[in-house]
Amino acid sequence: MDDGCDVVVRMHQLYPESLERVIGGTEETTTGIHRLLAMAADGKLMYPIVAVNNAETKWDFDNIYGTGQGTLDGILRSTNALITGKNFVVAGYGHCGKGVAMRARGAGARRVIVTEIDPVQALKAAMDGFEVMRMDQAARLGDFFVTATGCKDVIRGRHFKVMKNCAVLSNTGHFNVEINAGELEEYALSKDNVRENNDKYILPNDRQVYLLAEGRLVNLSSAEGHPSEVMDLSFSNQILGIKYILENRERLESKVYDPPREHDQEIAKRKLDAMEIQIDKLTKEQEKYLNSYSEGT
Repeated sequence: MDDGCDVVVRMHQLYPESLERVIGGTEETTTGIHRLLAMAADGKLMYPIVAVNNAETKWDFDNIYGTGQGTLDGILRSTNALITGKNFVVAGYGHCGKGVAMRARGAGARRVIVTEIDPVQALKAAMDGFEVMRMDQAARLGDFFVTATGCKDVIRGRHFKVMKNCAVLSNTGHFNVEINAGELEEYALSKDNVRENNDKYILPNDRQVYLLAEGRLVNLSSAEGHPSEVMDLSFSNQILGIKYILENRERLESKVYDPPREHDQEIAKRKLDAMEIQIDKLTKEQEKYLNSYSEGT
């Protein structure tokens, strides 16, 4: 089981002789799946992987609600700063960014601003009621910044030069490359650790900004990760993914596979049972109606 494709890459690069003993694996994150697809396309992936992150009961719950709550928890623990009335910038409107934007709005942010490179995701953010603009513009407005893209250099040198005094920078994407800490250190006059997981950088023109958790995942480094009440869905997908590989090992190729839809259905049903929530069931007549193509039947 992998989280970010780090184990898979290390196995392939450093221990290739052991790969023949590997039946398959699962991957938990969006970033990890991107890396796995690149390996598969290049013919480098040597065993099948179930893309757990592509399960609806993973990305539509863990990513949105877990990351959203965990990220704000990490920011508050590292700063004890008030979000209410401030401008909150979220870079990336995938499922994680969406969750962060929702929680920032709920915490009373005066403006929640989203930056994007994908026109569809940008449109979703706009339709969800958030302001959408380029980072070059948002850098001048934000009091809090959270990157959630999985890409590098989302916030970099030219952005630090125009930020407001006391801006707070954090990342909830997979790696610590989304905020270019190297360029921040080059631009800053000095650096001081002011509290756990919080470094203050003194900038020219009597300004200062705060970088949380050295740009690593603030929801994990500064908080306790995602609550168990949402991680149980993800871990259930991990177990069912392993079971799927074991039961289908003879026919699976060295590719990235989406989890079967029935996994989502089973996990959601069990979660509802645990929450003591009951839902309706189709009657036989309703099933017949939904599966028919004839008008009126």
